[in-house]
Amino acid sequence: MSSYPNPYSQPQALDYGSSGVVARFMNNVYAWMAAGLALTAVVAWWVSTQRQYFATIFHPGTLIFLFVVEIGLVMAISYAVNKISAGVATALFLLYAAINGLVFSSIFLAYKLPDIGVSFAITAGMFGGMSLIGFVTKKDLTSIGSLCMMGLLGLIIASLVNIFMHSAALYWFITYALVLVFLGLTAYDTQKLKQIAYATENDPRLAGRLAISGALVLYLDFINLFLLMLRVLGNRRN
Repeated sequence: MSSYPNPYSQPQALDYGSSGVVARFMNNVYAWMAAGLALTAVVAWWVSTQRQYFATIFHPGTLIFLFVVEIGLVMAISYAVNKISAGVATALFLLYAAINGLVFSSIFLAYKLPDIGVSFAITAGMFGGMSLIGFVTKKDLTSIGSLCMMGLLGLIIASLVNIFMHSAALYWFITYALVLVFLGLTAYDTQKLKQIAYATENDPRLAGRLAISGALVLYLDFINLFLLMLRVLGNRRN
């Protein structure tokens, strides 16, 4: 069973030469990712029951502000991870997950709960399978990761173009292509995190911080897959 790491405790020397320590690092990553997903879900559900806040949360100015804050949090966790403590990184990650919950509260109004549950379950299965592949494969997935990143950029541009084209065929092509992209990124990111576990053998403090940034990466892969599967499987309320 996953155990949540305590970023405030004194770091202990780890033997990264053993597969057990790599498993411990990955366990911490998955545990914090799960904590972030749970926090997002709880906040989203609670806000969806408090409709008096909707006018404020979904005001265009508020959404832009939240978007900017989220970008800032992702950059802080990803690029300042060598300068901040594990405790600060954890707090920033959980804050990001909570803000996502505010934005995603609209999902509970747009889709029926069974559709959300089925989409989540399928996403969990797909994510788990690809992450397992990334963990156990001996093949270097660097080229696949690079290809997926290029594909993601191209699909984002295509999505912007389709705002003006209103093409249903292009819309669904982009949707299914993005599913493949994020599945590939899930495997690649997992393999990269496994390599990080070995690379931080003599720096347990850095390992603790990178476990949080790794949780953020996998959290983003999961969230994007979930939103895409909800788009495919969910039926919007009238």
